[in-house]
Parts: sequence; C-alpha cells; structure tokens
Amino acid sequence: CVFTSFFDSTMNRADVFVGLQNYIELFQDSVFLGALRNTLIIVIVSVPITCIFSLWVASAIVNMPSWATSIFRVIFYLPVVTGSVAVTVVWKWMFNYDYGLINYFLSFFGVEAINWLNDPKYNLAALILYGIWNMLPFTTILLLSGYQNIDRQYYTAARVDGAKQARIFLRITVPLLAPTIGLTLIVNTITASKVFTELFPLFNGNPGSAYSLYTVVYYLYDMFYTKWELGPAAASAVVLFAIVLVLTVLQLFVQRKWKNY
Repeated sequence: CVFTSFFDSTMNRADVFVGLQNYIELFQDSVFLGALRNTLIIVIVSVPITCIFSLWVASAIVNMPSWATSIFRVIFYLPVVTGSVAVTVVWKWMFNYDYGLINYFLSFFGVEAINWLNDPKYNLAALILYGIWNMLPFTTILLLSGYQNIDRQYYTAARVDGAKQARIFLRITVPLLAPTIGLTLIVNTITASKVFTELFPLFNGNPGSAYSLYTVVYYLYDMFYTKWELGPAAASAVVLFAIVLVLTVLQLFVQRKWKNY
C-alpha cells in the first residue's frame, strides 16, 4: 500500500512513479479534506461519549447480583454478534422521519421530528449516534472486566473513612481502571476511524443524503473500486494509518502519565 501510494497507478495503464504527488493532490482534494474532517469529528465525539457512558453502565451492572450481571452481559453483547448490516437496517427504521422511535421519544420533550437520513445537516449526527451505540457493548464488557479485578477492600476502607460515592469513583475506580480505559479508547479510536459499512444501509450506499458524509475509508473505497485510482486510494489509506497511529501513541503516552498508583 505504501509502495503503491508513490505511483500514478490505475487499472488501465502502467504504473508511473510520481513521488509525493498523490499526497499533495490528496490534501488539495476538497472531498478528501471533507472525509478527513468527518472522520475526525466522529472519533472526537463518539469515543469519549462511549467511554463515559460505558463507565456509568459498567458501574451500575457491577453492583447488581451475580445472576443479574450475567444476564446483562449477554444482553449488552448481543449487538456485537449480530450482523452489522442487519442492525443498521433496524437503525434506519428508528431514524425514520415519520415512524421512527427516535423522533417518537423526542416528541415527548417537544422536539419536532428530525429528518435524520435525508437532511445533510443531521446525517453526521445520525452516524455518530449509531456509532456510539455500536461501540457501547464491547466497551462496557471490557470495563466490567476491569471493575471485577479491583479489590473490594479499597471500597470498604473508603466507606469506613466516610468517603462519598463520587470521591470513591474519582479516587479509586478511575485510577485503577486507567489501563482498561486506555485500552477501550485505543480500540474505539480505531473502530470509529473505520466507519464504512454503516453508510450503505443507512444512506442506500451513498456517503450521506447529499454526498457530504464521506469518511476516509469510503473515500478509499470510492477511489479504488469506482474510479480505479489506485495511487490516491493507497495514499489515503497511508494517511489514515498515520493518523490512527499518532492518536494511539498519544493515548498511550497520556495513559502512562495518568497512572498514580
């Protein structure tokens, strides 16, 4: 892939070495820049929200009886073992303007129906909502495993000393869960950076209702399979790999500094 990115390569002509030209043209392409912006927004918004919400869910489950914990584990993990396309089709109906459950629940708060899938202003929000739900089960299971490895004596000692629940969470749970939280952030960053299959059932195979929801992976697919421009496709893959690598290394660095035990 790296080798191909330095060539002007298509299915119809021989490879021609162009050096960094594919990368230069890539960052002059408004479609790719839009795809890069959309991908970064998805990562920046969905990953932290998923982690925070999963922490809350895991803390609620861990305090349940053991039999209830087992049931909730199965329930939360069901979306992971269900076909992604089938699940996305269900979400497409949930986003339906006239009959969707999401608009139905929003109506209780006086919010008018939102055209999630046909209005470009809301396409990205719909994709982020689905992405958060999609990453939630695996993240919750990982954090729940981390919770169960924490010695309960820490909590007993803190309660004896009169510590409030919020202080126990911030001073004991979060620091001891730091390695697990770091792992979930890395895994979810990689997952959110690869948004692609969700676009097909949600938007009928298009990158958004007005072709404004390109992601980097969809751009790669479009250049490779539709336009047969192998050089720019390979260059976009290398750029995505570099971004994910930088974010991963940054998270690992922060995680090492975060440890205080």
